[in-house]
Amino acid sequence: MHEDTDSMTRAGGARLPAAALLALSALGPLAVQAQTPARFYLDTLSGSTAVPLIVESINGNTNPFDPAHTVTPGADFDATLAMVGYGHTFSLFDRSALAAIFLPMGRISGDVSLNGRTFNQSASGFGDPTLEFAINLIGPSAQKDIPDAMRYEPGFALHLLADLALPIGEYDNDQTLNIGMNRWYGRVALPMTWQLGAWVPGRRTTLELLPSVWLFGENSDYVGQTLETEPMFQLDAHLTRDFTEHLWGSLDAVWLNGGAATIDGVKGDANDTFGLGFTLGYSIKENLQLTFGYKSTLNDSNPGDMQMDSFNLSLVFGWHPLIEGSRRLKENQQ
Repeated sequence: MHEDTDSMTRAGGARLPAAALLALSALGPLAVQAQTPARFYLDTLSGSTAVPLIVESINGNTNPFDPAHTVTPGADFDATLAMVGYGHTFSLFDRSALAAIFLPMGRISGDVSLNGRTFNQSASGFGDPTLEFAINLIGPSAQKDIPDAMRYEPGFALHLLADLALPIGEYDNDQTLNIGMNRWYGRVALPMTWQLGAWVPGRRTTLELLPSVWLFGENSDYVGQTLETEPMFQLDAHLTRDFTEHLWGSLDAVWLNGGAATIDGVKGDANDTFGLGFTLGYSIKENLQLTFGYKSTLNDSNPGDMQMDSFNLSLVFGWHPLIEGSRRLKENQQ
């Protein structure tokens, strides 16, 4: 009995960091990041729960709280974001599924140069809460128990993902720089994961692609004008590798195309941006994950190009009743 409990704890505990990362999936583009972080769509044991906390520092010529990333030539924005969330995995039609909610908060300030004059604006408070739902379409069936988790290998996995932001964040219609967007927006995406080589902790390698389309509602109170934004295509890519059983890293890339903004009939330029970055993840404990990331735009030499640099740090605590129960049973037997 002791040996069985020990193996259950090791097997389940190895999956808890993945469960925690799953709960962070909506934080990528909806929070402020120009790309979705690596290993956020690896399926885990159904019934897992995670609470993420993320802090990010961003600098650039676009409002990082707005996923449309409308460029303001000559602007210099600085932003700090803190976000807390709650995510839960479950089985739906024998497929792995995820539901999550996130609440962003923070501050942003910036200087905008126009016709030789410089204007300063700032905003702080709560942003637009975000709801997310994801379900696996192709790949292994849902992990409903410990044996399922022990046998799990992603192989090729395809998910359907939907995000929706609720327009109830802090918004001032007298200025263009805000944390809340005063409009509905969201995305539909197809996260894909390829397992490369053996699926053994310390030796795991994955190639991940996430094509998505962003859709934006109308803001009819944009400093007395109407703001409309065309759909925007986004493609994220990650090549990840385990360095040890507890430490992994990834090379990250992103491409944004489209999303031209129209203000009272005057149409702006569409986005066409490439960016590169990296991520490092470390499992402090079986159910506590720390990640650090950096990213920067590349084709940003012209004033009208999107320019952004960001650092982010996240801490995720995840748990599962079955794993926690087996861990307590093991401790009582020692």
